Amino acid sequence: MNAAESCHATLEIELSLWGKGIRTIAGIDEAGRGPLAGPVVAAAVIFPEGTHIPGVDDSKKLSEKKREELFLRIKEQALSVGVGIVGHETIDRINILQATILAMHKAVDELNVKPDYLIVDGNSFRHETYPYQNIIDGDAKCFTIAAASIVAKVTRDELMREYHARYPLYGFAQNKGYGTKQHIEAIRRYGVCDIHRRSFTLHEIG
Repeated sequence: MNAAESCHATLEIELSLWGKGIRTIAGIDEAGRGPLAGPVVAAAVIFPEGTHIPGVDDSKKLSEKKREELFLRIKEQALSVGVGIVGHETIDRINILQATILAMHKAVDELNVKPDYLIVDGNSFRHETYPYQNIIDGDAKCFTIAAASIVAKVTRDELMREYHARYPLYGFAQNKGYGTKQHIEAIRRYGVCDIHRRSFTLHEIG
């Protein structure tokens, strides 16, 4: 392993769990907690025991091109991938934290392989059925969570490009719904569109 690779998320946590006889480990992460528009998207990924894909890391550290390349490799090598999507209306109704947890639950429900254990980015996830472990900065530390972060980010970015075609005034293909200067100026000029999170935009633009 070279110096660059050593900075990437590792299998340390998975190896520990496999060593305890836990076989199917689902890594879970989300994308889209902070934007002013669009859904929050979560992904759950299960790999065969011992799988490692070089370059997989926290999606925020990777270029768009690299994320998309790794997304394809993750889909090819995973035993199962589940995606959960929670839209702006639900975010406004129950708040972004609860919407994120809901998206994570939806992602787990979409897995076609039953997980033995869940490892989850952050510190807020709870599950009544499966044993789980919350890991702060898990997407930077843990390979399977990092893979989930890539799936969630690439999936959400594609959704935002589709929204851009419907609402071209806001630059969603570029800003992915985040509160860039251009995006906020567009809201002030044109008002909000159907996919804006009212609870976010009202706070952001006053």
